[in-house]
Amino acid sequence: MLALSAEGVLPKADYAIFADTGWEPAAVYEHLDRLETEIARPAGIPVLRVSSGNIRDDALDPNHRFASMPLYILNQDGKQGMTRRQCTGEYKIKPIKKKVRELLGYPYPQRIPKDVFVEQWIGISTDEFHRAKDADVRYMKNVHPLIEMGWSRSDCTRYLASLGLADTPKSSCLGCPFHGNAQWRHIRDTSPEEWQDVVDFDAAIRKGNARANAAGNKLLGQAFLHRSRMPLSEAPIDHVTAAERAALQDELTDVYELEHGVVDGCSPWACRGDADALAQDDFGLTS
Repeated sequence: MLALSAEGVLPKADYAIFADTGWEPAAVYEHLDRLETEIARPAGIPVLRVSSGNIRDDALDPNHRFASMPLYILNQDGKQGMTRRQCTGEYKIKPIKKKVRELLGYPYPQRIPKDVFVEQWIGISTDEFHRAKDADVRYMKNVHPLIEMGWSRSDCTRYLASLGLADTPKSSCLGCPFHGNAQWRHIRDTSPEEWQDVVDFDAAIRKGNARANAAGNKLLGQAFLHRSRMPLSEAPIDHVTAAERAALQDELTDVYELEHGVVDGCSPWACRGDADALAQDDFGLTS
């Protein structure tokens, strides 16, 4: 959408906002720098980077309130579960809303007049039209240009390739539990430093987040990044085990998702947990 706006296919955007969790793959930051330098800046479109902090550091800091990631849990009795997903609301939606309020001239807690709002473009294509939703606040009106243009994911891919951007990486936290085995292998095989980073984090969160432990609210089991509920360094990311295949039916998923990750991804406005993530006020401190 940024490139379409810069080329005049779409109206010129006033701003582009990137919500930074502080733990994106290096390739995402490199790609963002390139978009800003080669596309946005020449078109006069400011790219604003907003953040609520570093999600990795916050999870390991006993003094910091942490919005939980959807970690896979193995309880002492062998039963499986997941922690609540709060990260999208805290690290993406919250800082975007805060910046939008500032741009409108009504920072929290000022009331925004009913006739003051922004049009927010969301990059959902026709393949995912069911994910297109209205905003949950009056001062943001969601618009879906790709759907209005009739563009599918394939159309987007072809367009990016024509601009020399065929290698556009997927934006998500480096250690997102929703990664599929292919994503974990890509990190392991192409970026040893980042692989060691996620392996270390996986080991560090085995007992849950640091603040809960410090407060005496200890996890009654063990937490993992990989859905096999095994340490990431030992998880079967090169194949699907018999036990995993048997568990797939119980978790209402399939082998495709195990390999490629959650299809819905981590878009601030269309993630798998969007119903919870959007159920918040302006400073939605919980999701």
